[in-house]
Amino acid sequence: MSDLIMHRLRYEHPPQLENTLYKDNFLAALPPMVPPVNFLGKGEIYNLVRTRNNRIVLNTIKKVIKDNNIKDYIFMNCYNPFYAGFLPKNEFNPLLNIYQCIDDISQNAYTAKHGFDLERNAIQNSDVTIVTSQELKNIWRKDANEIHIVHNAADINIFEKTLTEKFERPEEIKNINTKIIGFVGNLDDLRVNYPLMKKIAEVHFDKTLLLVGPINNNQVYDLGMDKMPNIIFTGSKDIQNLPPYLQYIDVAIIPFLLNTLTKSIYPLKINEYLAAGRAVIATNFSEDIRAFKDVIHIAKSEDQFVNLIDKAIIEQIPEKIQKCMDVANSNTWGARVEQIWKIVEKKI
Repeated sequence: MSDLIMHRLRYEHPPQLENTLYKDNFLAALPPMVPPVNFLGKGEIYNLVRTRNNRIVLNTIKKVIKDNNIKDYIFMNCYNPFYAGFLPKNEFNPLLNIYQCIDDISQNAYTAKHGFDLERNAIQNSDVTIVTSQELKNIWRKDANEIHIVHNAADINIFEKTLTEKFERPEEIKNINTKIIGFVGNLDDLRVNYPLMKKIAEVHFDKTLLLVGPINNNQVYDLGMDKMPNIIFTGSKDIQNLPPYLQYIDVAIIPFLLNTLTKSIYPLKINEYLAAGRAVIATNFSEDIRAFKDVIHIAKSEDQFVNLIDKAIIEQIPEKIQKCMDVANSNTWGARVEQIWKIVEKKI
């Protein structure tokens, strides 16, 4: 069985890197599929199947190391404690085990079922834990051997095109002549405040609310937002295709709920909005969003959020745009990589 499993390991060079400097030194290894197990309750059957699944992934990693003659390496698990949350030192001997936590896994019923315990185990067995927010550091500091905050960043080179290139209006807003209030991101059940968004559309009936992203909730339909004449849903868009939408957005919003999950979020979209030079209004959902108070508007209530929209649009002047871009330019993925390498170098 083990030989059959290993035979199904596949290697790929990601097509996105085809014309880059990284084409030849980035290899993706795809392990064989494993049966689903999270639906099972805690107990002997779950432990047996999960252990087997984990061993399949560990054996895949072992073969990758052998196939590529890898000697000294660092293992980093990015927010997937279900498989190879860490590499056993006595079997793999990595220079470092690093675990990255990007969300409070306990706040999603499906992942929390087994994920919280698995994540704790991964963190306890890792040399270094990296988290994306202050609240996640608060949650895991007692379990981690060493813990660091490394915030999310943005692909600045993509979003700055909003200010350096002229795009045609996307088809969905081709005939829109009003001011546009925009949200870019996953329209899920756990983060977004839909009653607030409906209220924005109702109060600002003279403007258009543009929602760019996949709809993964029922509240949009329960609240009748899909029937409102000044709300436009575009569906999911590739990240490369976002600048044309952002170019025509007059104010970008982060209408997150105030709950345990959002308390631990450092939103990816904040630096994307800023890199695009957009005015931004956010709810007061986390300590990390409050760090942007000098360049964005943070509403303390839903009424204030709605009332800030006109103010934010008026204030969108060149000096304010430049200040937003300066903040975004300090939050690039390149800067985050440097931060991680400093942590690694100090450790090894």
